Amino acid sequence: MANKKTIYQVKGMHCKSCEMLIKDGVGELDGVEKVDVSLAKNTVTVEYDASIITTKKLVDAIEAEGYTVV
Repeated sequence: MANKKTIYQVKGMHCKSCEMLIKDGVGELDGVEKVDVSLAKNTVTVEYDASIITTKKLVDAIEAEGYTVV
């Protein structure tokens, strides 16, 4: 298993529902081990298996929920 941890700066979050949308959307992807979303810091921290999922797919999943990764 090729575990990696990446922290993304995210624009557009404004409430707890935003946190849950991202957490649920990214968390359901194959290869994702853990997702932490911080509204206060505007960050999404993802622990994942890099042999299963790419960072592009993670970014795409966040942006598919309507947020912008900077």
